[in-house]
Amino acid sequence: MNVESGSLVDQVMMLKALVLGVVEGLTEFLPVSSTGHLILASEWLEFNRPEAKTFEVVIQLGAILSVCWHFRARLWPVATGLTHSRVAQGFVLRLLCAFLPAAVLGLLLHGYIKSVLFSPTVVAWALIGGGLAILAVERLAPPSRVTAVDSLSLSLAFKIGLCQALALIPGVSRSGATIMGGMWLGVSRQCATEFSFFLAIPVMFAATALDLYKSWDLLTLDALPVFATGFVAAFVSALAAIRFLLRFVATHSFVPFAWYRIAFGLLVLWALGGGSSGAT
Repeated sequence: MNVESGSLVDQVMMLKALVLGVVEGLTEFLPVSSTGHLILASEWLEFNRPEAKTFEVVIQLGAILSVCWHFRARLWPVATGLTHSRVAQGFVLRLLCAFLPAAVLGLLLHGYIKSVLFSPTVVAWALIGGGLAILAVERLAPPSRVTAVDSLSLSLAFKIGLCQALALIPGVSRSGATIMGGMWLGVSRQCATEFSFFLAIPVMFAATALDLYKSWDLLTLDALPVFATGFVAAFVSALAAIRFLLRFVATHSFVPFAWYRIAFGLLVLWALGGGSSGAT
């Protein structure tokens, strides 16, 4: 009986890992906030294992590796030409300039963000605020002046990075802040979206390395099946989301995502009693 009970618990945990991996993969690169969705999904699924935070890092790694795989034809020449190609060097410099604000603020505020801001109430309000911001940018953004990533100036890349830093608040959405910030600064929707994918690589690898360093002792053999399930689910679903978004932005605005964020945020506040209570 104990063996059967233990097996059932393991199956439930694997199912939860699969669901959370898919949630991470589908939402990481869409302007809807993967962190916010993971916080809410983890609360509702009661995914409260001791290594839950480490699990989130592992599935984020699965999602970011899907970007590396999808853009491998673009990234490989950069990696091999870094010592002699000005195009490759310029590409990396742009990413570094945009990466810097979030990296500095993330290191300074990491503990505060994890301990104070990771709650469903914060996420709900950030979802609504982000949705309103998307509606405003789509309506008021200036005409596009930059249409290719290689045409971004270093100063413009840095300004986009400042916008990305807003996503340190759970629920804001890293991709949403980057894309909307780029569009507000005169970058075309397609270019801003593509740059958001590339910028995710250093940002998410750095965040993953930091979190893994702080929770390395929680990576055990017993947890490996759960971690592997979530990792694979995140990789596959993120790859699908990347391909979907690249096709979507070619002919659509981000307005549907804005209304989704607002509706979902209001639903969460309603479920929490009008936003009067948060997670503990």
